Amino acid sequence: MMRLLLLILSLFILISCNTSEQDTAGWQPENSDGSYDNAGLSGIINFSGNSLSDGFENLEIEALEKTRVPSSSPTQTTSQKIIKTGNLRFETQELEKTHKKILAAVQKANGYIQRDNTGKEYNSQYHSLTIRVPSESFDSVIQTISDGVSYFEEKTILQRDVTEEFVDLNARLKAKRTLEKRYLELLSQAKNVKEILEIERELSKIREEIEAREGRLQYLQSQVSESTISIRFYKISSERSVTVSYGRKMVHAFKNGWSNVSEFLLGLVHVWPFIILVVLSAFMIRRWIKKRKKK
Repeated sequence: MMRLLLLILSLFILISCNTSEQDTAGWQPENSDGSYDNAGLSGIINFSGNSLSDGFENLEIEALEKTRVPSSSPTQTTSQKIIKTGNLRFETQELEKTHKKILAAVQKANGYIQRDNTGKEYNSQYHSLTIRVPSESFDSVIQTISDGVSYFEEKTILQRDVTEEFVDLNARLKAKRTLEKRYLELLSQAKNVKEILEIERELSKIREEIEAREGRLQYLQSQVSESTISIRFYKISSERSVTVSYGRKMVHAFKNGWSNVSEFLLGLVHVWPFIILVVLSAFMIRRWIKKRKKK
């Protein structure tokens, strides 16, 4: 009798162990190359009979956690990323000489002119430039432009640290690429059209996110590698401007007067039928009044 009880207990323990192994068979460890074997992929696709979205969410969380960089030291693995910008505004007595000096400084630094604008205001002439120079030459170009300037109406130098954003974007981009690879593996193991469509839809979203993050990284890298400097310098010419301005005012006054007369005459031409009606009406009324007075 004791032997029979021991035999039944052993069978019960063996069945319990087999059931536990079957419950966990769907989620098997990944291979050394980051992919899953066939049994693991089948478990993700079936996922205990639920929709694929639960499995996708777990995959994304896992990929992000594996590529997460500790926030305490984001600059240990990535060099510091600084975006430098400058804004200068000053007066000069020699527009062309100052303009040539700036162009020479940009050429020496292997930079380029992004925008170059010249114009006149009420009492001044000005040049407005936007230049891009390598970040390592930023300080030297600013110093060259500043030489000989006695007073700046505006001199703003900004340095923005984007290292943390750079590291975060790289980590998320790596996670998305890992996720894309795993979705491709899932796609090769899909069993029906519904699973194929769901996986392809997720793949499309992941690729859009990858392209967006790659574009942002390229923009940040461009801003970090090349600094932007906006420059506006001008020359006051008040005496000449006052004389010219007064003469122009006189000319404009005569032109405006003649223009007003012309518009008035054109207005009369447009309403000539009404004018004739008014004149005829006044003539008839006056004639009628005279006849009444005679009676």
